[in-house]
Amino acid sequence: MQPKELVESWVKAFNEGDANKISSFYADNAINHQVANEPVEGKAAIHAMFSEEFANAEMVCITENIFQDGDWAILEWKDPIGLRGCGFFQIENGLIVFQRGYWDKLSFLKAHDLPIPQ
Repeated sequence: MQPKELVESWVKAFNEGDANKISSFYADNAINHQVANEPVEGKAAIHAMFSEEFANAEMVCITENIFQDGDWAILEWKDPIGLRGCGFFQIENGLIVFQRGYWDKLSFLKAHDLPIPQ
């Protein structure tokens, strides 16, 4: 599976809110670094992160663009409430080994009526 195709499947799993399914796209030693947060290391920790996030907020990822460059895929996204962001996915042997995401955390927390850290 090409990186672009893998990210298309990742978006589908994300929109299903299925932590088991989405974590299956990651290598055991993967790193997910949403730059508004500390990096999450390891498939089990990534699974726990998605489980918590899916329980706390209803999230929808609408793909605007997916670009591929070698073993990288770049996702530009928006959601129904107007948030926008982008993610970079490094793929090795058909699995995500590194992911970096950029989005506005304060807007996300306010939109979902979640606590704002002090």
